[in-house]
Amino acid sequence: MGRHVDIKFGTDGWRAIIAQEYTVDNVKRVTEATARWMQSKGMQKVVVGYDCRFGGPMFSETVAQVFCNFGIKVITDKNFVSTPMVSLGVVKLEADMGVVITASHNPPSYNGFKLKSAYGGPTIPAHIAEVETIIPDSPLGKMLSLKEYESQGLIEYVDLEQLYLDHVEASFDLEAIRNSNISLAYDAMYGAGQNVIRRLFPEAHLLHCEYNPSFHGQAPEPIHRNLSELSEALKTNDKLNLGLANDGDADRIGLYNAHGEFVDSHHILLLLLYYLKEHKEYDGKVIITFSVTNKMKKLAEIYGLDVEVTKIGFKYIAEIMTKQDVLVGGEESGGLAVKGHINERDGIWIGLVIMEFMAKTGKSLDELIQDVYAKVGSFKFDRDDLHIKESKKWAIMDKCKNGEITNIGGRPVINTENIDGYKFYVSEDEWLMVRPSGTEPVLRVYGHGPDMASVRKLIDAGHKSLQEGV
Repeated sequence: MGRHVDIKFGTDGWRAIIAQEYTVDNVKRVTEATARWMQSKGMQKVVVGYDCRFGGPMFSETVAQVFCNFGIKVITDKNFVSTPMVSLGVVKLEADMGVVITASHNPPSYNGFKLKSAYGGPTIPAHIAEVETIIPDSPLGKMLSLKEYESQGLIEYVDLEQLYLDHVEASFDLEAIRNSNISLAYDAMYGAGQNVIRRLFPEAHLLHCEYNPSFHGQAPEPIHRNLSELSEALKTNDKLNLGLANDGDADRIGLYNAHGEFVDSHHILLLLLYYLKEHKEYDGKVIITFSVTNKMKKLAEIYGLDVEVTKIGFKYIAEIMTKQDVLVGGEESGGLAVKGHINERDGIWIGLVIMEFMAKTGKSLDELIQDVYAKVGSFKFDRDDLHIKESKKWAIMDKCKNGEITNIGGRPVINTENIDGYKFYVSEDEWLMVRPSGTEPVLRVYGHGPDMASVRKLIDAGHKSLQEGV
């Protein structure tokens, strides 16, 4: 037995480096705690899935064995699946919990363990904390084989991808999308979304839709700097007019217009709200995390809808979705959810909503964005990740806390908000936001303004104001 590892869940599950801390023994430990916690709540059925990362089948089988050892029925798929497929499976198959073996958008050396609840979304922080407190110090010993558990009726194999596709077919006007002038380029980033798009749109231009657990050394995070091939394909191929990308477990979205320009989550959220409210005539609350554009508040106000701003992390949105009627929920990092689906972010689903919007209106992505701008005004957003020493990071946060940031680039701060980090307004529509990473020596600095030149100017001036005298 190697050194003892403390297993801690972060913003979305437990993640660690494969073979270092992410081992079969440690996966056994965290699964045993989950199984014991489920038993204490009278729960009897769990859906287990894994994505395209290294060791997925092996870790997934370990999880299944531990659950069966405690008499909990396991429903699983013999192939890789996306996180939303597991969450949907939990709902459709009336399971009590779901487990996904994934490290989402982390680098290829990582794997992870995500917990899902009966409503088909991330398990709430209070329940995760309860599981954490009962993780045993050492792993279970010998267990029966999967075949033996199967003969006892404790394991059932289900095609979760097909279940998901059936749900998509029932929920979207796929004919309208297929018969529209949308010509899709799709980048799976070697992730678990690769087969879905291939099956839905055989004509799509596919990138990185092969099984490759190393992801060619690239972290499968759908941000612009990781998607240059997708951007280039749209710039150079006149026939392609929409780009969609997903992360490793396909719960996040990256989006591109016909010119190969990245369309951020702020704009996607506005499009979702515009489509669902104005075209589909749906109602409900709007939930956004602290770093999302305030244009969402403006559009919600136009529609007479309630808005709630949460801390950063989709789990906060999911928790509200379990208790209230939510129309759109989302965060700046590409995790978005809508009414009519599960309480879960789902990158493929969100892509399909946007495609249906384009198909139904006959408009391009750019034209739809211009329609939104006509309602709330145009804007740009950017973010820098400052890699600095922990001591300096916290000294800057103390400066923010003590009210020492009174002007940025010679412009007075007229308002400050501190829901999760600090947001400094220099005008009604221009703000600089500062937030420390909880997991690494990084300070995130965000800027929001009317155009990219003013956003960059604000962020650069912010760096100076923040670091002065620190």
